[in-house]
Amino acid sequence: MDTLSLVGLAIAVLAVLFGQYLEGGQVAMLLNGPALLIVVGGTLGATMVQSPLDVFLRAAQMSRWVFRPPVRNAAGTLAEILLWCRTARRDGLLGLEGIVDAVTYDFGRKALQLLIDGNDPVVIRETLQMDSAARESRDLQAARVFEAMGGYAPTLGILGAVIGLIHVMNNLSDPALLGQGIGVAFVATVYGVGIANVLLLPIASKLKALVRAESKLQDMITVGVVSIADGENPRIVESRLQGLV
Repeated sequence: MDTLSLVGLAIAVLAVLFGQYLEGGQVAMLLNGPALLIVVGGTLGATMVQSPLDVFLRAAQMSRWVFRPPVRNAAGTLAEILLWCRTARRDGLLGLEGIVDAVTYDFGRKALQLLIDGNDPVVIRETLQMDSAARESRDLQAARVFEAMGGYAPTLGILGAVIGLIHVMNNLSDPALLGQGIGVAFVATVYGVGIANVLLLPIASKLKALVRAESKLQDMITVGVVSIADGENPRIVESRLQGLV
């Protein structure tokens, strides 16, 4: 669980609510169902129109990374690569067959299998680089779904404001309906700007950072596996990979 993300989101929301309180307003004034429907529903619908289905579904899968990011890290990956290197040097490449099943992530398992199968180092490097580049492109495209939502939300907030003002203009003769219309008008703008800048755009930025961090780990694995295929000493491999940690 990423505690920092939870704390950051809580601080942002509480800052807005407390600011509203200090201005003399009530928190209940920011609760408006029609405004929320216009902003959230409109933003979601516009994003679905823009995004291919596979990209949209991938974005939904990746959204959990905001609070539960992948657990792999550079130091752990380095230790794992060095284990492979020492095992291959002691028992040969076939000795890695007892390790490959314990690798839980697809890229590492594929890299080891290419190594065990005795492929040329150049072939291993090119295969892994293409696989890593394809994954990075796919995941960055998925992260941009949230970036697009962050662009649509404020615009939908403005649309909600216009709808609210139209409602106000149509009911000038009935003061009882003016408050509801004005509430939709201004609260929709708050929702649009707030959701975009407190939630959607930060999610997009964090996901892109996590995608690039995963690419860095895959680069480490590629360099390490190719070094093993070249028969390099584990100490040399460790020294080379330290620059990526």
